[in-house]
Formats: sequence, C-alpha cells, structure tokens
Amino acid sequence: MRALGAGLMLLTGVAIAAPAQAQSDYPKSTIRFINASSAGGVSDIFARSVAEELSKSLKQPVIIENRPGGGFNIASRACADAEPDGYTFCVLPGEAVIYNPYLFKNLPYDPDKSIDPVMTLFFLPQVLAINADMKVKTVDDLIALSKSKPGTMSYASPGVAQAAFVESFVKKEKGGDLVKVPFRGGGDAVTGMLTGTTPVAFIGVGNLQSLLEAKKVTGLVIDGEQRLPSLPDIPTAAELGYKGYIGRPFFALFAPAKTPQAIVDRMQSEIAKIISDPAFAKRNVVDRGLAPAAANAAELRDLIVTGRKSAEKVVSEAGLKAN
Repeated sequence: MRALGAGLMLLTGVAIAAPAQAQSDYPKSTIRFINASSAGGVSDIFARSVAEELSKSLKQPVIIENRPGGGFNIASRACADAEPDGYTFCVLPGEAVIYNPYLFKNLPYDPDKSIDPVMTLFFLPQVLAINADMKVKTVDDLIALSKSKPGTMSYASPGVAQAAFVESFVKKEKGGDLVKVPFRGGGDAVTGMLTGTTPVAFIGVGNLQSLLEAKKVTGLVIDGEQRLPSLPDIPTAAELGYKGYIGRPFFALFAPAKTPQAIVDRMQSEIAKIISDPAFAKRNVVDRGLAPAAANAAELRDLIVTGRKSAEKVVSEAGLKAN
C-alpha cells in the first residue's frame, strides 16, 4: 500500500499540473479509445473502467474499440492513422514502441513521429502459469512434462522480454519443449489456458488473479526482483537462476501525432484524477493485480528510451529476427 500511496501522490501531482488553457468547448462528441488488447483482457477491463468515469467528467460518451493482433501493430497503426482532433486516443502496451522497432523491418507506423505519449496507465506484473489439470507445480515439472510431449505443448506471452525468458531459459538452458503461439490479448490467453489448447502462458497477474486463487491455474514463476505479496509462494525468475532482463510490461495512453497539446493535457489531467481516486485505484489497480503508474508524458518518454536500451539486446540474445 506504500507503493500505491506514492503512486497516487504522483498522480495527483500530474492532475494539478494540467494547464488552464485546455479547450473549454472540448469535447463536443464521442471520444474513441483504440485498445491493442482483446475484449476481456486486463487492459480492456481497465480501459472500460476509466472510460466509464471519463464519460461522466467530460459529459460525452467514451467508447472502447478493440484492435488486437499483429504484434500490437494493428492498433498502433490505427492510432497513427487517426485524425489528430482529440477524439481518438490509444491504449497501447510498451512493446509497441519499445520492442517492435527491433522486431519488424517495416513498421506500419513510426513509434517516434506518428504517435505521441500521453501518460502511463499501469504496470503489469507477469506470471508464468499453467492449467492446473496438468498437475505441474514447478518450472522443472513443466520442463519434464514438455519433454514427454515433444512439439505439442504450447505457450502464449504478450511481451518480447517474457517470451525471451521462456525461449532462452526454459527452452534453451533448461531443455523444455514448448511452442510459442500467436498472442492476441489477455482474454484469449486465459481462454486457451482453461480449454487446454494453450495450457501455458506468461501473462499479467491481473488476467489470472481469480484463477490462481481458485487453483484453476498454477503459478510457476513471476517477473520482478521480489515475490508479490499477493502470491508469496511463487518464486521470481532470479530465484530460479535467470540472469537475463525481464522488463515489467506497462500500458500507456497515446494520441495521434499533432493532437492539440491543450486537449492532450486535458485528457491526461482527467484520467490522472480518476486513477488517483483511492476507491478506483483499489478496485481497478490493486485488486486486479496491477501496479500503479504515475508517469506523465515526459516521464513516459523517458521510460520508452530506457526500455529501448535493453530491448535490442534482449531481442538479439533471444535469437528473434525482424519480420
């Protein structure tokens, strides 16, 4: 709760910083949020919760338009191609602007010039988990099971750093036999786990919180340097001997480039007020297994720059090639 409190204080500061000159007649019509994740995923649920409150404060409908798939390029391109009139904003994961420049030879958008950072929304602690019916309790159990079913066990992961952990540590170093499948969003990954079609996933804790508690899925390892208080029995990747980099994923709000700065600042201010509310934060951040974020546009840019310093190395060491 100390971290949450610090995050809320910073968010409150972000809200206060909004300029008074934000357009007084904005908005006049429906605002659209393009979301890179599928319906039902943790970012979709979060975005819809924000949109509901935002509709009240702005007195205009705020709708969510899901554009999953394509390595997050579909939503990112839609964001870049949208009119910069202040009526389109975009909820994108950090991977879209940090890793994709190293994974795609011809991105359909320019992550530096065609979309502008607005604010970070939340960080997403990740857990490597498996369908509980598989009777796997540890990463070593997973490796042994995968070897007994060569070429048949699949996993899903939304982030390159998370996939790199599975590819370099679980597969290459430990000898596990897992096949990566395309990832469209947290909701799809959870469905795949529960049906057994993709029984393993390295995804956000928020997507699996209730399933972990109900013991329908089993957590094997988490990212970060310390165990999560809510999941104290699940070891960290470092505890298992992994020495590589796993950057904690985040989702952030972006706008089409050249969106009026006064409108961008207004949107940042309104959302900061919403997510700094203690009741909203507990219900939609803490209780969903997310970590609070308190980054304005400038801090988000710094986060992207820092992430890229590690991204190229992670992609190279994982043996991933640009498509």
